[in-house]
Amino acid sequence: MTAAPDESALRMLRQARDRIDRDYAEPVGIPALAAAAGYSTTHFIRAFRAAYGETPGAYRTRRRVERACELLRSVNLSVTEICHTVGFTSLGSFSARFSGLMGQSPSAYRAEAARRGGPAPIPGCFVLMWRTGLPARPEPDRAPAPSASPTPPVSAPAQQSRPNRRRPVRDHGDVAHRWAGSP
Repeated sequence: MTAAPDESALRMLRQARDRIDRDYAEPVGIPALAAAAGYSTTHFIRAFRAAYGETPGAYRTRRRVERACELLRSVNLSVTEICHTVGFTSLGSFSARFSGLMGQSPSAYRAEAARRGGPAPIPGCFVLMWRTGLPARPEPDRAPAPSASPTPPVSAPAQQSRPNRRRPVRDHGDVAHRWAGSP
């Protein structure tokens, strides 16, 4: 009869599993997960399998394939784009893992999902923006406060002269700081 793992060990394994769930598309290695959980790699794999019924590598692969299934049903990206989006680096290994877990190729899975019906696919550009994030919005320009005297109209191609601005000039002699243009 084996002793049940203690609570802190289960907490560390849960944190590793949560990291796999969160970062499934990232190339986080099993040794890095084991080190973060405070285990050697082999002991981590054994403890993870005892707690969750599969190795961390198999769990990560299954999560990637589950996410690929969701994308194949709902997005009009190519199979290769989905392969890379979920974290696989090789289309061949993605197809082999997908077929092994789902019993059919990714293309056959997509065709079956389309035959069954469902919501219209989301355009791939939206999915890629969601994954990489939208660009930051520029700050809205603040309108200048209305002045008492109206400004004269400026001709379009005319260059406006910059006001003579003072800028600091460092002087390491007797005077520590001088202002350029000062009398």
